[in-house]
Amino acid sequence: MSQALYRKWRPQTFADVIGQEHITHTLQNSVAADRVGHAYLFCGPRGTGKTTSARLLAKAVNCLHDDPAQRPCGHCRICQSVADGRFLDLIEIDAASNTGVDDMRDLRDRINFAPSDGRFKVYIIDEVHMLSTAAFNALLKTLEEPPPHVKFVLATTEEHKVPITIKSRCQQFNFRLLTEAEITARLQWLAEREDFTIEPEALTMIARQGAGSLRDAESLLDQLVVSPGDVITAERTQSVLGVASNTAVMELVNAWLNRDGAGGLGLIHQALGVGTDARQFCRQMVAYLRQLLLLQAAGADILLETTPEEKAAMLAQAQRAPRQGLIEAVKKFNDAALAPASSWQPQLPLELAFIEMLPGEPAPAVAIVPPQAAPVITPATLTSAAPAPAAQNTPAAPPPQPAPVVPPPTQESKAKPDGAGTAVPVLTLAVIQSHWREMVNRAGAENKNMPALLNMGKPLAVEGSTAVIGFDYPIFKMKFDDTRGAAQLLGAILSDLTGHPCTIRAVNTSEYTVTVDKKDFEALAHELGGVVSEE
Repeated sequence: MSQALYRKWRPQTFADVIGQEHITHTLQNSVAADRVGHAYLFCGPRGTGKTTSARLLAKAVNCLHDDPAQRPCGHCRICQSVADGRFLDLIEIDAASNTGVDDMRDLRDRINFAPSDGRFKVYIIDEVHMLSTAAFNALLKTLEEPPPHVKFVLATTEEHKVPITIKSRCQQFNFRLLTEAEITARLQWLAEREDFTIEPEALTMIARQGAGSLRDAESLLDQLVVSPGDVITAERTQSVLGVASNTAVMELVNAWLNRDGAGGLGLIHQALGVGTDARQFCRQMVAYLRQLLLLQAAGADILLETTPEEKAAMLAQAQRAPRQGLIEAVKKFNDAALAPASSWQPQLPLELAFIEMLPGEPAPAVAIVPPQAAPVITPATLTSAAPAPAAQNTPAAPPPQPAPVVPPPTQESKAKPDGAGTAVPVLTLAVIQSHWREMVNRAGAENKNMPALLNMGKPLAVEGSTAVIGFDYPIFKMKFDDTRGAAQLLGAILSDLTGHPCTIRAVNTSEYTVTVDKKDFEALAHELGGVVSEE
């Protein structure tokens, strides 16, 4: 049966514990000098080795090795029993499930029984801060003067919730978060033991995602491993973990410094389009902006876990960024990272955090100007084209009436007569819009992925016999272009629906200028019974 990596490779001696030497050396010296205390309080963030160190201490005080300095040896009968979970004198209690005073009273009643196999009975109470006030009070006297054959190890991630009366009866050790370099070295060691290869960039991503917790990083690595001999790439890591690339984070900061709202939002949408988690993107922005703030405050001499090239680029950004702006940016993205994930628009906090960093004035409006040769139809031009009065004495014409509302062309009105009296099909934007939903449904019958993709676009214009489909985000336009046969399929469906041979072209909405085709004006003028003005 397979085991999780963090359980399979749990340290078996004090020397195997990384990043907590200030604690493991003290415990080893206590064991070697036979001065092990009766109660310990291990505090620190999750995944930093508190429970592992508690089990190693239980091993050490019961180890059968002749040299106390070599305990725990990891090879004797007691050490093997503890490693396999068979040692009866090691009792682990989950305080989150045993919070009441009755649980502590039961522990107090059973504590006087002698050990069954080892020299000491060791009680490990995990997440001890979850105990109720009555349970803490019931534990006080036993914790202060336990029987000589009993040792207590209390572990907690929230040291401030443990009563001072409990702390005063224990030796307290504070575990620290591990550095990125320490986690990277451990992950590389695991990869060698498990016989798989991992790219350096992927190692860095996992170590940063672990955020100082070795267990979290090992769990993420376990999630990426497929089989022995596997190669874990940066692309797979980025996709599975939902993290943005370092380049995307750096470029988003550049967009802020350049006051480029369109470019920054485009980067956000592109990252989310390839699977990046919005809240994770916010956390990466907080970490990156924090480093910029430290560089700005302390200069280039401050130690950061980055390459020299990255540090040089970050220093240049820190010199450009306003101090108060950086502080506000850290706060905004941190608030966005803490936003609930159940929102129906999960990307909105990320977008708002970026937009709030930009200047307050809106971007200048962009006007869409038709080409010079494009005809223009107005009620005035249609009225001016009417015949002149037959005589000057003719009474004045009544005031002009409002122009009638023209409905979009129907299937029957999409053709105009030619010189020979036959109907020639006319393809207009209104015709495509009237058939758009049916075209999407037919495309979905042929390719199940097409409706979701087409719902991200809309018909923009008609260029001769070509229907132009606009996508707001470049990632969807690229997806459409990369889908084999998509344009041909939609062209065939639209040709069948309209009776007009047509082709399909996809564009980015922001990069396309809508022009007015002369045929559309002629068709509209024909429907109105008017004349096309070339003014």
